[in-house]
Amino acid sequence: MEELLRSATEQSIRIVDFIALIVIVYGSIEAFVQAIRVILSPRSRSGFSRIWFRYGRWLVAGLTFQLAADIIETSTAPSWDDIGRLAAIAVVRTFLNYFLERDLGEVEENLKEKETIHSSG
Repeated sequence: MEELLRSATEQSIRIVDFIALIVIVYGSIEAFVQAIRVILSPRSRSGFSRIWFRYGRWLVAGLTFQLAADIIETSTAPSWDDIGRLAAIAVVRTFLNYFLERDLGEVEENLKEKETIHSSG
């Protein structure tokens, strides 16, 4: 039974890590394609704010999946070394998430202000 649980845990880690990879790669490709469209467009360059806002959301989602995989990995008979590594990873990802969320909040506010100005003008 323990071996079955260990095998299921290992497969779960791979699946969740793969999901994180897909989310980050997809978001990166989407941001790249959209940025190229904005660069090649004769319209204003204000579209970059929306691109980075959306890209930031993809990155936050990817980081969250990666942290979930790390938590699952540490759940099976962790050593103090594993727990310390998870704690370090969690701290770094939490800081990344915090700053991404803060920056995304600022971008979202700026986008709302621009939409309000454009709709009232």
